[in-house]
Amino acid sequence: MTRTEAREILTSMTKGASLLRHARTVELVMEALAKHFNEDVEQYAITGLLHDADYEAHPEEHPNIIVKQLQDMGEQEIAHAIAGHYTKWGVPRNTLMDKCIIAADEITGFIVAASQIRPTKLEGMKVKSVMKKFKTATFAASVDREECRKGAELIGMELRDLVEFIIPVLQAHKEELGLTADS
Repeated sequence: MTRTEAREILTSMTKGASLLRHARTVELVMEALAKHFNEDVEQYAITGLLHDADYEAHPEEHPNIIVKQLQDMGEQEIAHAIAGHYTKWGVPRNTLMDKCIIAADEITGFIVAASQIRPTKLEGMKVKSVMKKFKTATFAASVDREECRKGAELIGMELRDLVEFIIPVLQAHKEELGLTADS
């Protein structure tokens, strides 16, 4: 599967700007993690792009719809990683990619949420400010903090180090993501 094909699948199922941006941010982080760990960049990026593809259209069945579609296409590894992109679902994490999607998903969403309340958005964002918000339970309350910690642990990083890894990845795409001071 190519990223172009993955984007077509995503946009056929997802229309909301916020969820499309989340898909793109997780795609970028997964791509960066693949480079960091010397893994398959395209496969990781596609996993990030499609991990929530069915969430908007089928929230009660998520992620089963996209997982089945990927299995039918022969994309078993991507399907498995997406099937287990939340630790509480009990899907075994067999590969580094299975672990990286957990590491990328929740904390990337949290960093984006933290950037949205800053006047300069991603510009000049520091790890310290993200970690301070992370300790505030009422901020982005739907983000599962324990899942963020587990994700970092699964890939052998401290949460703070993972945040430090992700911020520049997102900053490099801040205009595209609409996360600049003038957006």
